[in-house]
Amino acid sequence: MTKETSAIDHDMIRELARLLDETGLTEIEFERNGERILVARQIQQVAIAGIPARNAATTLVDPLADAADPTNHPGAVTSPMVGTAYMGPEPGARPFVEIGSSVRAGETLLIVEAMKTMNHIPAPRAGTVIQILVGDGQPVEFGEPLMIIE
Repeated sequence: MTKETSAIDHDMIRELARLLDETGLTEIEFERNGERILVARQIQQVAIAGIPARNAATTLVDPLADAADPTNHPGAVTSPMVGTAYMGPEPGARPFVEIGSSVRAGETLLIVEAMKTMNHIPAPRAGTVIQILVGDGQPVEFGEPLMIIE
């Protein structure tokens, strides 16, 4: 094979890797003309111990939030993919965040499982979770608002 007819499309791989970085995904697969490219990265999970329990009765809800479209809210965190939302690291586990939780930029908010891959969805910025718009195990669409951080 010559350099021009190489079996590997390096430009496509670079573009897919950039897309992974932009979206926060851990894996992306692309197929064209019977050729399939899978680009994945490993993420390191860190267990944090000793976090004090939060008051589950705390609710910080804007009374006008129901009337407004959450997609237009400046603090809306949207799904980067189609999949199933999971609020905790495993069934029955405490959720990553709750209403009223303070979060740091990059902290895991929830997981969206797509094609048997668990994709951790990070907080785009620091703030307080004021609304959670999806339930545990609920299907989500690309661009669907998942929660609101102020």
